[in-house]
Amino acid sequence: MSKSPLSQASDVELFLPEKDCPSPELTLLVPALNESLTIEEFVVWCKEGIAKAGVEGEILIVDSSTDDTAKIALAAGARVLETPRRGLGRAYIDALPFVRGKYLILGDCDLTYDFREISSFVEAMRKGADFVMGSRFRGYIEDGAMPGLHRYFGTPLTTWILNRLYGTRFSDIHCGMRGIAKEAFIRMGMKSQSWEYASEMVIKAAKLRMKIEEVPIRFYKDREGRLSHHKRAGWFSPWQAGWINLKAMLLHAPDFFFLKPGLLLFFAGLILTCLGGMQATIGPLSFRLHWMLLGVCVALIGSSSLQIGVIGKLWHGYHPDFEAGLKSFFSYNKGMSYSAVLIFLGLMLETPSLYHYISEGLTLASIQYSSVWGLLFLMLGFQTFGLTILCELIFFREKN
Repeated sequence: MSKSPLSQASDVELFLPEKDCPSPELTLLVPALNESLTIEEFVVWCKEGIAKAGVEGEILIVDSSTDDTAKIALAAGARVLETPRRGLGRAYIDALPFVRGKYLILGDCDLTYDFREISSFVEAMRKGADFVMGSRFRGYIEDGAMPGLHRYFGTPLTTWILNRLYGTRFSDIHCGMRGIAKEAFIRMGMKSQSWEYASEMVIKAAKLRMKIEEVPIRFYKDREGRLSHHKRAGWFSPWQAGWINLKAMLLHAPDFFFLKPGLLLFFAGLILTCLGGMQATIGPLSFRLHWMLLGVCVALIGSSSLQIGVIGKLWHGYHPDFEAGLKSFFSYNKGMSYSAVLIFLGLMLETPSLYHYISEGLTLASIQYSSVWGLLFLMLGFQTFGLTILCELIFFREKN
């Protein structure tokens, strides 16, 4: 056993086994937390899988244990990266600088995922796949391996939600066994520190338009005497994991939740405002001032939603074409000009009402329809000013 010089650079330590693979094509990257019961057999499984796949591979265990997991893994022939305990997602982030393989396969070391069968992952990545998702539902699930609530409700529901949000076709987004090219992993720039890493990885693979494949895997129940990490943490842990994964889905979907609904609401509001302003009658409906005010509210909600969507899309930076188009249409000078024109129109439309208000002794006998348009333009002008400043802040951040 030896310590790598790289381990001196931070609060992590890399330990090397006596027989280390000199130039691996594949890295089996697996976090571990107090898995002394299963870790030795898991390393044996990994070696068997590497041999069957016909690939030069290394086993890198990211360990935050308080038991003998690290010592057992090293003795069995795995590299061990010792890190502070700070979350499953963070374990992968900490390990990335120490990964030597061109391809990675991720998973758990609890013998629930069959690392003796990794050939399909290696084959898919060699053929050009950036991200290879394992699927328990397309493969085999041993009786008792997955609680009924997860198998028939939680996982299918959240998988359906993610597929609807991002236009993907996954069958099992929570499967922990997955393969990814190292270059693709670096490009993802993972941020999640905990369980939500699973959804972030899937979302970014879709958003960055990576080549995605899905392969069936075998999933086994826990060995006798071992409790899963969710069971160790208590009954609330699976619900918390599901909740934070749902949060990750929402944070990365400004198009679905803001841009498209915002566009629809904005134009629907403008139509209602126009109908109210013209005092139109369509069938039994007579559009008057109240309809006009409703239209203004709907248009402003839509406008706000659109702007949130634009900021969210820029912030994530998944679509350079969108950013380039926005810069040409909505530069600082253009944005300020749009804002000034809208505010000027709003002030002009408000002038008659202001004149009547002053001339009638600071009272208004009635509300003029033009003043409603004026209020709309004034508020849209202020929103446009704010959007211009926020966009420029994001552009400035990217330049620096």
